[in-house]
Amino acid sequence: AQSAVPEAIAQSAVPEAIAQSAVPEAIAQSAVPEAIAQLINSGVCTPFEKEYIRKDSRRVPVLIGIALLEKSQQSIVGFVLNLTQRKQAEQKIREQAALLDITTDAILVRDLDNQIQFWNKGAEDLYGWKTEEVIGKNANELLYRQETLSQLQDIQTSLIEHGSWQGELSQVHKDGKEIIVASRWTLMQDNQGQPKSILTVNTDITEKKQLEAQFLQAQRMESLGTLASGIAHDLNNALTPMMMTVQLLQTQLFDKQGKQWLSILENNVRRAADLVKQVLWFSRGHEVNFTTLQVRDLILEVEQIVRQTFPKAIDICVDIPTPNLWTISGDATQLHQALMNLCINARDAMPEGGVLRIFAKNIWVDTQFLRKNIDAQVGPYVAITISDTGTGIPKEIIDRIFEPFFTTKELGQGTGLGLSTVMGIVKSHGGFVNVVSEIRKGTEFQVCLPVKHTVETDEILTGHNELLVGHGELVLLVDDDDSIREITKNLLERNAYKVVVARDGIEAVALYTQHQHEISVVLLDMMMPSMDGSTTIRILKRMNPKVKIIGVSGLVSNHEIIKIVGDSITTFLSKPFTSDELLKNLQLTLNTN
Repeated sequence: AQSAVPEAIAQSAVPEAIAQSAVPEAIAQSAVPEAIAQLINSGVCTPFEKEYIRKDSRRVPVLIGIALLEKSQQSIVGFVLNLTQRKQAEQKIREQAALLDITTDAILVRDLDNQIQFWNKGAEDLYGWKTEEVIGKNANELLYRQETLSQLQDIQTSLIEHGSWQGELSQVHKDGKEIIVASRWTLMQDNQGQPKSILTVNTDITEKKQLEAQFLQAQRMESLGTLASGIAHDLNNALTPMMMTVQLLQTQLFDKQGKQWLSILENNVRRAADLVKQVLWFSRGHEVNFTTLQVRDLILEVEQIVRQTFPKAIDICVDIPTPNLWTISGDATQLHQALMNLCINARDAMPEGGVLRIFAKNIWVDTQFLRKNIDAQVGPYVAITISDTGTGIPKEIIDRIFEPFFTTKELGQGTGLGLSTVMGIVKSHGGFVNVVSEIRKGTEFQVCLPVKHTVETDEILTGHNELLVGHGELVLLVDDDDSIREITKNLLERNAYKVVVARDGIEAVALYTQHQHEISVVLLDMMMPSMDGSTTIRILKRMNPKVKIIGVSGLVSNHEIIKIVGDSITTFLSKPFTSDELLKNLQLTLNTN
């Protein structure tokens, strides 16, 4: 009584009641007077315990008195220790509650009628609702849109059958934005084993899902880009001899109708070549001409066109900040096309009229932004935004809109290459595209282009307007396509060149070994079986460091060729090329020191 009990009594819930009541005489004569004295003089009592004792202040002293009269000191010790254990349990609960608030997960408890009973700090941070705002509210009405409530039926079934459920849910923030969570539900039971409440722990995975979607889209685009590049290469190989054949026939046919037919054929070959260029823009295998650009001028040019050509029912608003935007480095023609494609899509989304907004601003991409876009890098960007008040893009297809040949337009009204071309152009400039859309409210595309210096592309080839014929120079023509070799050889021979041909790099090296001192220039396809163009160039350069080479490809761009072979080639020619382009490049190469 004089060792362990006094301290326990001093911390118990009864001292105030003892002090305020009449202690039986038996207590004063008991074996624990020192413990009782300390109990009476102590002041530890919770508000709940004070209220309890006020209702019956005689209960505690009577119990203690009875225990003393029976000379059962152990009864007093047990009574006080029970009270101490309860206080310790309450303290443990308070500590656990504090831990629930420290966690970043949203933890909530609801009853079987979905009324919220508990709401931790993590839930406040995730959903934007304070605890006092949600206690007693219906969780389903608070956290879900009407169209997503159906997903909860399977969860209820699983809870009844298994007592728990986990999976991903689409929920809504206080401000209306969508949240995706990894959710774990547990059915809580009372002492009789009957269901009494549902414990839910939710982890915010919105950014993770956005990055996963971007990654999957990037993988899909990469696969489609590879496929598109291969198709473009084959198409350009097919179009090249067609283009040169048309031009050769034009020198042979003199009747008016024949020339008309050839003109129609040539126009359609050029249209096909332009379509292939769009595919190459998508796959980032296109010719570019980077220069320093003022974004303001680019937007004003687009504005002028849309004001002149778009229906009057569409109100066009342009906002360009002052001072001027940062300058960027890029291909003006391609960026112009990308912005026009977005404006045309906006126009098509507003058949009854609406508002088309074009605005731009300087932004700085930080590490926080990188978590939401895998194509971004830390640094300055110019963000060009094109928005409409049109029909919007359904959620189920928004992840597919940049795929080539994917379109929701009626047959004959679109190729499905518009947005894929935009994506290809923007990515080739080191930028990225964000899109936000809501049904019946409109769509907003944000094109972000980096503010940085890039290496200027090669100077544009110049030459005389007239075709310059050769003077018997020997050309080594290397191409694995039979029709291209045949028509190119015929064209060169008609213009006073001599030609030897090779089907691949191995034949090219063998022929160059035999005729090294006679060959003036090598016309070399970059993509061939057995030995590709890059390997062939390296071998030819070792044989003769001064060899003049014209690189030819229907796939890769001038910029990418230079990165691969450096200054090993004199110039580069893209398929399909015209007779004019071939002969001019040949003359320029021959006249290069």
